[in-house]
Amino acid sequence: MATMAAVIEPAFRNLAELLHEHALQQPTRPALVQGELSLSYSELDALMDRVAAALQRDGVQPGQAIALCGASTPWQAALFLGALRAGVVVAPLAPSVTPPAFAAMLGDAQAQALFVDATAAALLPADLAMPCVALDTPAFEAWLAPLGSRPLPVTLQPASPFNIIYSSGTTGQPKGIVQPHGMRWMHVMRGAQYGYAPGSVTLLATPLYSNTTLVVFFPTLAFGGTVLLMDKFDAAGYLALAQARRVTHTMLVPVQYQRLMALPQFDAHDLSAFQVKFCTSAPFAAALKADVLARWPGGLIEFYGMTEGGGTCILDARQNPSKLHTVGQPAEGHDFRLIDEAGLEIPAAAAGEESEAGELVGHSAGMMAGYHGQPEKTREAEWFAPDGKRFIRTGDVGRFDADGFLILLDRKKDMIISGGYNIYPSDLEAELRLHPAVAEVAVVGVPSEAWGETPVAFVVLRAGAHAPDAELRAWLNARVGKTQRLSDLQSLAELPRSAIGKLLKRDLRDGYNKVSNT
Repeated sequence: MATMAAVIEPAFRNLAELLHEHALQQPTRPALVQGELSLSYSELDALMDRVAAALQRDGVQPGQAIALCGASTPWQAALFLGALRAGVVVAPLAPSVTPPAFAAMLGDAQAQALFVDATAAALLPADLAMPCVALDTPAFEAWLAPLGSRPLPVTLQPASPFNIIYSSGTTGQPKGIVQPHGMRWMHVMRGAQYGYAPGSVTLLATPLYSNTTLVVFFPTLAFGGTVLLMDKFDAAGYLALAQARRVTHTMLVPVQYQRLMALPQFDAHDLSAFQVKFCTSAPFAAALKADVLARWPGGLIEFYGMTEGGGTCILDARQNPSKLHTVGQPAEGHDFRLIDEAGLEIPAAAAGEESEAGELVGHSAGMMAGYHGQPEKTREAEWFAPDGKRFIRTGDVGRFDADGFLILLDRKKDMIISGGYNIYPSDLEAELRLHPAVAEVAVVGVPSEAWGETPVAFVVLRAGAHAPDAELRAWLNARVGKTQRLSDLQSLAELPRSAIGKLLKRDLRDGYNKVSNT
């Protein structure tokens, strides 16, 4: 497995050690809060010690993995953090996966123990061959080492594995992405510019098994702030909590922003404490960004990147209101390049000119070590420059504008080739969103005997709106080029999404094909 050779600046620190220092300096400050449950930094530190000591007692060695599966709670978070204190690698698994996928991920991670709650009970295989502890029963307290226990110290390096994040599996079997401690440290250090401090209050309504959540969860705690956990996203409940707790930071995915901004009572809430709001994981419409900027105090930062790492683009929306159609510029020290279908680098555009389109590959100090136990998949995800520099392939097609801002066109796998013409679904989706009746839209390519592939749109209408499918299709087709015209349009009550809000286009394609072939 590859290692991180890059120098980590500033000097690499062990996150678990940082939390111990916070416990000494601000013992009573809340670290993790959910409803009426609150863990102070001293309580969290003591619980982390008990977790780490219990894992050491059970013979789990540094570099070996445990698996977590359940709802986002302070107990799950403390278990994650305590495992890190013992140098143990954490594999957080989604309770929304199928039992076969769950079993496959457990085996792939080579987990030494499994920790679950009631939300994951149906996933447990009958022949489970590892210790299993129920987080939401007295069994967890019984498993913990006694109060006052202190684990043996563990020395960690930037290349030491931190966690294994499993891909969503929307394009096939989930892959285990091994993220090293150095990569997480880079996320923490990036957070320094966003005002994290002991007084920060971060509200999280996305699950702890998602990298989307973790890229703000760890920086908040590293800087001594407070994390508020919502067990399930509810737009009205989110706004009430944000107002009551004077929230300063948050991470939301685009569909959550959309639902919040659509609430009639949004503007009645006092959100003036917000300093920065973050977004990642899915396309974020320019019009929605503009609405957030206009009506929600504080900055808006969009991250573009992959769980695998390799490169990040950052859009400071408030500072760049004319660039809301982009995902920003490469972060400092991050190297993005464009490659063609043959894997050859596309020459950089001349100064002041827009680049050609191509697949994005990225390099940075924060990159995955590889896919756990899948060297062939790791090699498929890598691209090497002629000088040997290692990049991660994103699978996204894009181009850079004349100012160096990245314009995403589409996922490479989602591009539709119809009659020899390349059709980018994002172009059609952006046009359909201009219709006043359309709230959400997804365009996919489906097989066509005449054209090879043809575009089909799925839309969700705004509440109270009425627009027949045939009329919407005709409206769109009158506004686009002949080769881009839709062959079909269907309205749905909702679009299929993962638990983290990612649109599941494969489900739309598969469902449409099944109907078409019956």
